[in-house]
Amino acid sequence: MENDKTPKKSGKAFLSQFKGYIYLIPALAFLGVFMIYPLVDVLIYSFEEGYNFTSQTRLGVGLYNYSYVLHDTYFTQALKNTFIIVIITVPLSTGIALLISLGLNSIKPLKNAFQTIYFLPYVTNTLAVGLVFMILFKKTAYTDGMINLLINAFGGESVDFIDGPYWAKMMVMCIYTIWVVMPFKILILTSALASVNPVYYKAARVDGTSPFRIFYKITLPMISPMIFYLVITGFIGAFKAYSDEVALFGTDLNAAGMNTLVGYVYDMLYGNSGGYPSYASAAALILFAIVFTITIINLMLSEKTSITQ
Repeated sequence: MENDKTPKKSGKAFLSQFKGYIYLIPALAFLGVFMIYPLVDVLIYSFEEGYNFTSQTRLGVGLYNYSYVLHDTYFTQALKNTFIIVIITVPLSTGIALLISLGLNSIKPLKNAFQTIYFLPYVTNTLAVGLVFMILFKKTAYTDGMINLLINAFGGESVDFIDGPYWAKMMVMCIYTIWVVMPFKILILTSALASVNPVYYKAARVDGTSPFRIFYKITLPMISPMIFYLVITGFIGAFKAYSDEVALFGTDLNAAGMNTLVGYVYDMLYGNSGGYPSYASAAALILFAIVFTITIINLMLSEKTSITQ
């Protein structure tokens, strides 16, 4: 009788062991069709030289597409613009969001109302916000724009921030990017600050600890996982920037000198220089390699920081 029961138990154990994998089949199928297959397809395209999308033919297989993209002046300009946006906006937006979150956390009356006000730009369409920024900064034949009027009021000269020098356009781009991404970071950091156990603060105040030391020794370590999360997602989001630039400078970003890596990929597929899926695939994989490398570095730094704490 014991021998008859043994196979039944092993069969149940077998089913329970693979039940989780059975539940994952729909999700794995979805990821395979819409993520893994396109990624493999892009990888194949990137090595096909002289690929013709209409006739589905190619001249050969090699690294020419990568060489072309890396030596393309439009790509190097897009790479430069993207790195400037990433390096400036990610630290600044995270730092400013942290300061605002600390201020909101210390305000008791109307705290929820202020949180809602700061979050409003996040739910507003980015193109609409970009149009407002363009009106504020753009210099036309009829007006120099509100920002230039303020500069003139303080004795400065008008600057064409939209069609003028490169530094002016990049400054507007960075300000706009910070404005767009900061509400989400404020929401996350405010929630993280609210989750810190107030017992730690009470014990520190009893010991006479200064506010700066409380922030450095208690608050910052407790919310550091959220800070690293925002930094990592900020890097990824900044490297994927494209619609923000279109909202400010129009669709011809190459002429404005403000194209990004995602914009370069789009132009290779559909823009004025479109119809080159092999070049677009090579550029997309270069972008993927850059984002993947920076993400791994950030994850290693976050793990190292958590260990030292």
